[in-house]
Amino acid sequence: MIPHIRTAYNAAFTEEKYQAFLHEIYLETNHKVPFHIAETPIFVPKALSNQLFQACDHLVDTICRPDFKALSEETIMPGCFVPGETTHTTFLVIDFGICKDESGHISPQLIEIQGFPSLFFYQDLCARSYRKHFDIPGNLHHLFGGLTTEGYVERMRQIIVGNSKPENVVLLEIEPHKQNTQVDFWATERALGIKVKCLTELKTAGRDVFYLDENGRKVAVERIYNRVIFDELQKRTDLKREFFFENEYNIQWAGHPHWFARISKHTLPLFDSEFVPKSTYLSDLDGIPDDLESYVLKPLYSFSGQGVLIHPTAADIEAIPDTDRKNFILQKKVAYAPVVETLDEPAKAEVRMMLVWEDGAARPEVITNLVRLSKGEMVGVRYNMGKTWVGGSVGFFEV
Repeated sequence: MIPHIRTAYNAAFTEEKYQAFLHEIYLETNHKVPFHIAETPIFVPKALSNQLFQACDHLVDTICRPDFKALSEETIMPGCFVPGETTHTTFLVIDFGICKDESGHISPQLIEIQGFPSLFFYQDLCARSYRKHFDIPGNLHHLFGGLTTEGYVERMRQIIVGNSKPENVVLLEIEPHKQNTQVDFWATERALGIKVKCLTELKTAGRDVFYLDENGRKVAVERIYNRVIFDELQKRTDLKREFFFENEYNIQWAGHPHWFARISKHTLPLFDSEFVPKSTYLSDLDGIPDDLESYVLKPLYSFSGQGVLIHPTAADIEAIPDTDRKNFILQKKVAYAPVVETLDEPAKAEVRMMLVWEDGAARPEVITNLVRLSKGEMVGVRYNMGKTWVGGSVGFFEV
């Protein structure tokens, strides 16, 4: 999106460089990712960079409201209460579609927001690999606030590991070796020295939690970097386990599970910003809009786009029982702009701004980003099958 840098990048691109770039990521994680990594990063000009940071500030203002917990209390569903909730979220990720407004100007528009970690370590690896194999100008940054990779890793170490030893901290997931985003787990493990564990590998003795290392030694768990999604957990009644989230344990959370629910689609109608398309709880809807084709229907409690209707009909809305309407929102559609020139058709971009909120800090802070490129109707694998210059990427910002 910075024209002269885009032109130079495209002209210098070769498949050999791209394959070397992919191999770099493989060597650093010993893992071949199942998703398509885009052939290009994006280059974010200062004006759009400023808008993205301004939009984050607008949303953070709402998250920091003293009554925010009260407003989101109903998101903690029965059976999903986890003791030890922190005073605020530790992680915050905000997805913006890069759109054009009515006057044709580029504008970021909020798509999703989550109080949950994202690919914090993979994204730094991905950006460094682009730099190693392609010509990325030194005045563009994927890390913010003056952070270097070394400073970034140390900051994440303080947030995730804290005062514990790395062996006493686990990244917790359900069957991590089967997750599409597991590349981030292995990047995290290598960077911090913590262990990646399946939920079924945690053992308990009263309030103590531990795992068995490769020698059968009991290793105490003091902190959990939580990557378990409750939507998935509730479907996995087959898991044989000793650790249950609702029990009281002698552990600390790096990312308490409640914040995944509290900061979610449920939050969208609370925002008032030029960067947020109108969102309404279905239960608050006065009537079905005449221009229903301009809206998308989203269930509040779903993950990775499941259950989203991008072409809802009146029949779809009427089929939702009154008692369930509070669990859906109708959100004004945004039109992603095909602003990233590639070697064939232009790609659309979605930028995820990734924030951390350290203990004692007044507000969360943006520290890095993630980008997804698409040439389909939506951002997602099934909309981009057989296409190139799409998929996971990173933004290099003028800041």
